Amino acid sequence: MARKPKIPRTPALRALDHTKVPYTIHPYEYVERGGTAASSAALGVDEHRVVKTLIFETDSKKPIIVCQHGDRSVSAKNLARIVGCKSTRPCDPSVAQRHSGYKVGGTSPFGTRKPMPIYVEESILALDHIYINGGGRGLLVKLSPAVLMALPNATAARITA
Repeated sequence: MARKPKIPRTPALRALDHTKVPYTIHPYEYVERGGTAASSAALGVDEHRVVKTLIFETDSKKPIIVCQHGDRSVSAKNLARIVGCKSTRPCDPSVAQRHSGYKVGGTSPFGTRKPMPIYVEESILALDHIYINGGGRGLLVKLSPAVLMALPNATAARITA
């Protein structure tokens, strides 16, 4: 008989519980550098519904959270234009972890170490449900994309490359 994986009570899951939004937990076998292709394949879901959470920084080193479809890329130029700065780029993994409190591969927009502006690809909001990281490697949660827009500092924007 297969044992159920132990689900850690991450800051993201505690934040979701605090807001009382409905969600379901979907653990999977984490693959180093597998990204959303590996998680969507493991769960048997469309990669477009798997939302990756990225930590970017502005030219003045201010961190921002970006939520994007798993099968799409972020346009750093579009993001900079929307944010109102000269340029943006993905944070170095160690810097991203300091800002968010999560290891790369387990980054969630929920329960971050410090508040940051959040930019959500607007087409995500048209989906009836999404899978997004629950604050640990190998841990996605299924929920309504409207939950993202209920986060403080969340903005819908066209950030796809």
